[in-house]
Amino acid sequence: MAKLRKLFLSTILLVSFLACIEKKIGQRKESNRAQAVEKFNQEHNYLQGSPQSMQLLEEAIALDSTYAEALREYSVANLKRGMPHEWKPKFDNAVHHDAKTWQGYRGYLYLWFYRDYKKAIADFNALDTLTPHMDYPQGHSVDFWRGISYLGLKNYKNSILFWNKHITKETEDTGEDWVEMEAFLYRGIAYYESGEKAKAIEDFNKLILYFKNSADAKYYKALILFNEGEKKEALKSINDAVVDFNNGYYNNRPYVETLRQIYLEDLEELKTKIITSN
Repeated sequence: MAKLRKLFLSTILLVSFLACIEKKIGQRKESNRAQAVEKFNQEHNYLQGSPQSMQLLEEAIALDSTYAEALREYSVANLKRGMPHEWKPKFDNAVHHDAKTWQGYRGYLYLWFYRDYKKAIADFNALDTLTPHMDYPQGHSVDFWRGISYLGLKNYKNSILFWNKHITKETEDTGEDWVEMEAFLYRGIAYYESGEKAKAIEDFNKLILYFKNSADAKYYKALILFNEGEKKEALKSINDAVVDFNNGYYNNRPYVETLRQIYLEDLEELKTKIITSN
């Protein structure tokens, strides 16, 4: 009985000791996270990628290696400098610690910085599974991003399918006139490249109706009209496209070339073809 009592007391002491250690570890983690957040907040006072910014982020990550937001910020600065060996391990770590927040963003980076459409789609699909009905990485739905990614793969069927889903949902929620111009543009391009010219014109006309100025929509519209023998209307459309382009109304992105980006040379070349055609 005495042995059992001693064993019982020893067990209680051991459990209490372990609980104290666990409590201290938890308190230390909380303290480290609080300090890491403080460093991260200080980082906002400096330009992204500057030495001061990167040093503060390094200090935040050293304090708490699970701090996904700091990992993400540190990695993106390196990505924009063209240092893939620096950005990817840290961004993967951010996704590991907070997939719901950062998996879709990684897909966005695969899409625009690496044109790795398959990996981008895999991340968008994974996010859709993690957070059904709540997927808006980088301000757009996962269907929006999947529509672009499948267009990049020239998988027009799936591109159009996801554009239809995105546009239908946005129209139901806020009205068709609130749908992003890129949605009509890229669905129109998917229709155009897959040979459905009438549907493509429909989307380009919607883009022009709701946004007025779009060199891209008017360029593609001119292409279709020219190929159908509508030379006069094609010339008007390409002239309008040149005006819009020169005023800055064309689809483009910071840091990288956007998908199917047009240039003034493209517009001038088509205009010359239209003018010199018989």
